[in-house]
Amino acid sequence: MAVTHSIPESCALAIETPGARVLHTGDWKLDPAPLIGPPIDSRPFERLAPVDLVVADSTNADVEGHSRSESEAGAALEAVIRECRGRVAVSCFASNLARIQSLGQIAARCGRRVALLGRSMERMVAIARQLGYLEDFPPQVPTYDLGYLPPEEILLIATGSQGEPRSALSRLAQGRHPLLDLEAGDHVIFSARAIPGNERPIERLKNGFRRLDVHIHDEHSDPALHASGHPARAELRQLYGWLKPRLRPVHGELTHQEAHRELAETLGIAVPKPGRQRRSTGTGERHAQPAPTLPPAADAALAAHPRRPARRSQYPPRRAASSLSIALTLLPTETGWTRIGRLLWDSESALDLDEEALADWLDQRIDAIPAESLLQLRQQLFAPLNEWLKAHLAKLPELHLQLMPADPQPEHEVRTASG
Repeated sequence: MAVTHSIPESCALAIETPGARVLHTGDWKLDPAPLIGPPIDSRPFERLAPVDLVVADSTNADVEGHSRSESEAGAALEAVIRECRGRVAVSCFASNLARIQSLGQIAARCGRRVALLGRSMERMVAIARQLGYLEDFPPQVPTYDLGYLPPEEILLIATGSQGEPRSALSRLAQGRHPLLDLEAGDHVIFSARAIPGNERPIERLKNGFRRLDVHIHDEHSDPALHASGHPARAELRQLYGWLKPRLRPVHGELTHQEAHRELAETLGIAVPKPGRQRRSTGTGERHAQPAPTLPPAADAALAAHPRRPARRSQYPPRRAASSLSIALTLLPTETGWTRIGRLLWDSESALDLDEEALADWLDQRIDAIPAESLLQLRQQLFAPLNEWLKAHLAKLPELHLQLMPADPQPEHEVRTASG
């Protein structure tokens, strides 16, 4: 069943069984003015009612009101781009063809030429055109010709809105893109919401642009620059008015699913509890029971044959060393180094380590060290890191520090080689 979403041709699945009728919504929203494809037709959903179970998108279930239309996001993007001087780079998901189409039309109206940065972006646009989408998308400027154009004539559509370390946007922030540099006064627009868990790499990415004196526009400066592809609470109410369902929230974090459950209960919709199994019979009778465990026969067999005690070793037990291993992935920048990805650490004994505070300290310290190689960086970082651990842990462990280049190439172990 066709639904609107940021990815074209999205659909919900209506599943008919002898005992129940189930709808899995997939990712969806109610967009009255989508830029690609028609709005959702309510009639097939109303004909499907009543539905025994809806497996439903919860991503924006904690957001009151209605999600923004894709056409509204396009209008907000055009208003910002018209005021920009210098180069403009817009980052969005490569799968969001409606956003890409909108940016192409905005570029034409604002007197700018479009260039695509990132292999996934180039591949997605090429496939979309083969399938008949983006027919009115303006001609693209090859990336190797960008250096010949005046900055005010350039609009870049780039991948990397989530801080991915090898994306086109990350290379621009680090001054490492082989064909283009952003300069002071240029603009970067983040036309995508941060996916939970990506906040730290996105902030590091933005800090790279701030060091270059590049202007940043994002959901904090102008929320209308992005339109979510998921339904807010008003859209969920409308869908459930069509379906008259029972509900099982999915997608999103636990807080989103709990908000979805609370909304459903205000509508009089029964919501199965997590860890409960539901069964429908052909007569419509439904049962709720705990999630299955081992059958009684298996329990009896285990009781009759208890596990043998572990064989005692002839060697005395080895005492675990109190040690802490930390691994950092780094990329060279014009001014030093920047940490990317997650902070990886491991200890053979329990440590009350504040990972977030340590990561913040590492980012600030690494930014302040003018090392030319990873070896020099490690030599200058090791002693201060030991002091930080000594001040924040009850007992100082033996520290093992590993610095790894993000790209496994020799030139990424020495900063001057890339500059």
